[in-house]
Amino acid sequence: MDYPALERAARQGVAAESMRYAASELEEIAAGRRALRAVRHPLGFVCLPVLRDGPRGVCVHVFGPADPVLTDHQVHSHSWELTSTVLYGRLGNRRMGVREETERPTHRVFEVHSEPSGVDELRPTERLVRCRPGTEQTSSQGQTYRLPAGEFHTTVVPEGRPAATLVLGRTLPGRADLSLGPLQARGHRMVRALCDPHQTVRIARAALRRIHEPDSTPLLD
Repeated sequence: MDYPALERAARQGVAAESMRYAASELEEIAAGRRALRAVRHPLGFVCLPVLRDGPRGVCVHVFGPADPVLTDHQVHSHSWELTSTVLYGRLGNRRMGVREETERPTHRVFEVHSEPSGVDELRPTERLVRCRPGTEQTSSQGQTYRLPAGEFHTTVVPEGRPAATLVLGRTLPGRADLSLGPLQARGHRMVRALCDPHQTVRIARAALRRIHEPDSTPLLD
């Protein structure tokens, strides 16, 4: 399936199409027929980038019990529209209320600039904001959720249990990836570590087992 077909299936709530596509791609990776490498994301999940088509992309995100989802910059917004189908487990997204605030701010806004080398540079801006937790939406296997570009949120894996999603993203022009951090924090860098081929195959095989046998325990090392 190409990106438009996957997008139509997700919008129509046809989870079976997304599940079949994800399983097919994971089988190719698990068999060593795809040269891609898994990436350990600073936000606490493993990304398998299965498709890149200009501003559009498709990834499988794998959350393991040992992966720390919460980081110093867990509240963030994307420069791209996100449509995600849960392949197994449960995943929560808490939308955050963020407004400009100069008298009693809680956070500073950082721009995230990603380099081809896999380094994310977080640059502090002059924007000071006040952040309050909003509503949380928890999605289970076969359910699809959407997040518009620019919406601040944080991701929660209930009870730290394994989960995976098929993520469709469409980058919008003129948007920036943003993150919230401490008021006095300086700019710094975070590394997206590449997994080696053996680790990538193990991650794909573990995710496949979870899709077909939801009670199995994946190995993500």
